[in-house]
Amino acid sequence: MLPRILATCAYLLAAVLFILSLRGLSSQATARRGNQYGVAGMALAILVTVTGVALDPNPLLLGAIVLGGIVGALMAARVGMTQMPEMVALLHSFVGLAAVLVGYAVQLHAAEGSSIERVEIYIDVLIGALTFTGSVLAFLKLRGTVSGKPLLLPGRHLLNLGLLSLSVAAGALYVTQGELLALIVGTGLAGILGVHLVAAIGGADMPVVVSMLNSYSGWTAAAAGFMLGNDLLIVTGALVGSSGAILSYIMCRAMNRSIWNVIFGGFGAEPVKVAAGAGPAGEVVDIDHRELAAELRRAKRVIVVPGYGMAVARAQHAVRELTEILRGFGVQVRFAIHPVAGRLPGHMNVLLAEASVPYDIVLEMDEINDDFPITDVVIVIGANDIVNPGAQDDASSPIYGMPVLEVWKSKTVVVNKRGRATGYAGVDNPLFYKPNTRMLFGDARDAVEKVVAALRTS
Repeated sequence: MLPRILATCAYLLAAVLFILSLRGLSSQATARRGNQYGVAGMALAILVTVTGVALDPNPLLLGAIVLGGIVGALMAARVGMTQMPEMVALLHSFVGLAAVLVGYAVQLHAAEGSSIERVEIYIDVLIGALTFTGSVLAFLKLRGTVSGKPLLLPGRHLLNLGLLSLSVAAGALYVTQGELLALIVGTGLAGILGVHLVAAIGGADMPVVVSMLNSYSGWTAAAAGFMLGNDLLIVTGALVGSSGAILSYIMCRAMNRSIWNVIFGGFGAEPVKVAAGAGPAGEVVDIDHRELAAELRRAKRVIVVPGYGMAVARAQHAVRELTEILRGFGVQVRFAIHPVAGRLPGHMNVLLAEASVPYDIVLEMDEINDDFPITDVVIVIGANDIVNPGAQDDASSPIYGMPVLEVWKSKTVVVNKRGRATGYAGVDNPLFYKPNTRMLFGDARDAVEKVVAALRTS
């Protein structure tokens, strides 16, 4: 077996690599290096864990590691960028399921454990079950298999409180009596609570949900670390849990929402009521790709605001090509990124990085919002709620108070959408009817490619 002092030092090194990975992932310019640190840290952690058991580990263990590595590599290679949010949610469910299975394995292996050990097992299984079922439902919502509309049951908060109270009662019985049935009941209650919490969260809040599930998976790993006496799991889980919680808080601030309001599905707020048959707030003015190309050719400053529509259409490469052409004409082109654009934290940044858009022209909302009044043309690609002026001037709007990109202050706004439907939050957008707004209808990639072709021939 590996000497304990060497294993401890290796775990410490792996923890440092994980910290460097998180730091690297905080910036597009260093994200690749951050991923490399993370891979190195995980490889070291697995190696030390395996050799810490024995120099000749069980073939089943090695087979599981190899098989898991192959499956993970295939998933990473085959997943499309538009499927990344649902894949992340699915991976979170694996963490929760693993924690539950490990908890039961420890219980069955050491049925006569102490009360402290049972507390560790129960907390691990409880958080793991909640993370597993919540992540599976989030995966189904993001995939479109389940509706993204919130399920707001009457007395839902009392239901949550009741499930939590029963879980605590089952935990007390398990800890004091060691009853396996109490652990099973607690697992089931936590699973139901995980489903109900995510079911009550609307589609517009899904980026925060993904981030919170990431946090839950971290705390699950930390609980498993206490249960198994593994220092690296404790440190790594705490890193993931705290960073996910902080990111969720930042995103909620970007939406002017309370994190408790999001987690508990609108706690203290009434369900959003949309008037049936409500007509449009005005007339929209269309623009075609040739007119937009001419407008861009005359412009000096252009800002692109990407949204989920760009991801669905896989239009990021066409957008990068458009950017290169305009910059070749001497036009200043920049990108404005809203914190909750897309279905995943940093979703737009990942897409633009994949398309090799220069990092220095991709700016966050706070960095660029004041520049819209001096901008000639703003192109909004598949975004809706994050550019909705109703968030500032319509107190009856469900997104009132949410910080948005103030694109309407520019000289001309061109909004690319596939149709006239409302955004993911189900809220009509007064931006479409402003006198300086033009609508470019159609698939984002097809529309941008037509604009690129028109610019090439101009």
